[in-house]
Amino acid sequence: MSGKKQKGFIGIFGGLGLAFLVLVGLFLFVLFAPNSAVPRGAQKVVLIERGLNVYQIAGRLHEAGIVRHPGRFVLAAKLLGVAKKLKAGRYEITAEEAKPLRLLRILRSGRVSSIRVTIPEGLTCRQIAGKLHREIALDSARFMAVVRDSALLRQYGLQAPSLEGFLFPDTYDFFWGESERAVVRRMVDHFFAVLPDSVRRKAEEMGWSLVRLVTLASIIQGEAMVKSEMPVISAVYHNRLRRGMLLQADPTLQYLIPNGPRRLTNRDKQIDSPYNTYRYPGLPPGPINNPGLAAIIAAAFPADTPYLYFVANGDGTHTFSRTLREHLRAKRKLDEIRRKVYGKHRSQSRS
Repeated sequence: MSGKKQKGFIGIFGGLGLAFLVLVGLFLFVLFAPNSAVPRGAQKVVLIERGLNVYQIAGRLHEAGIVRHPGRFVLAAKLLGVAKKLKAGRYEITAEEAKPLRLLRILRSGRVSSIRVTIPEGLTCRQIAGKLHREIALDSARFMAVVRDSALLRQYGLQAPSLEGFLFPDTYDFFWGESERAVVRRMVDHFFAVLPDSVRRKAEEMGWSLVRLVTLASIIQGEAMVKSEMPVISAVYHNRLRRGMLLQADPTLQYLIPNGPRRLTNRDKQIDSPYNTYRYPGLPPGPINNPGLAAIIAAAFPADTPYLYFVANGDGTHTFSRTLREHLRAKRKLDEIRRKVYGKHRSQSRS
């Protein structure tokens, strides 16, 4: 081989080698050069919605103060072949986790962070849906569709219009973007996990279904502001049911009012619905909220009292009566107190 040809080959291979080194250097730079915008010791939160592409994800990471250069993040994801495999969710990222390779591993594995959500006692399923929409971006309409899913009701052995009453109120660690079905199932499974065997046995002894028992518990939950009164309120309703009296429970009317709760009127008491216990005898077709354990236990184990009536005192407690005469007397007394308090407030506001 002539000297010219040797020099030509050396030039070609030298050029290729230089290009290769440049590519290797670029590859290493993209994957290992610092790109974190998270201060040391700090943590940033980013929400990656479903359906975002790698460019949009890079934009979210940049907006959240996690990466300095979104273009480098995109290039790294493409070089590693994971650009289309990044998962949606809520992520909490530290400075150490914002390093290019580690960040991609986190987003690829879907190692999302949980969000602690407390569901108070006595919320309806619709109210729970609204709260979870705000807290974990759950779709309210899909959530309610799952709550009314007849196939799911059959799986739990419940003959009821919906799972109203069986979404157990408690504090949960949910995941942002978690599926509506998974959330509903977790709450219902928790209900059955905490339900005492003694309550089940008592319902069977009374010849009551679990749905009937939880329906009464939901009314008790709606009435009681003081837990110690729950067994007494339960006794009132048990006594009225035994005598065939109308329950006349205000919470069942509130359940029918779209934008409630609000002050009830006599017109509300004329609403034609099986949930209206002012018009229809017995318990309504199903629960009217999701009661806590204290209300469920009270429904199964009422106090041993002869009371048939109660009226709110205005401070969260109630005055209980055995007869209608006693009840009307207590009601008049409380009305007089309210008028005096109202009159006092009016006179003070004018002075």
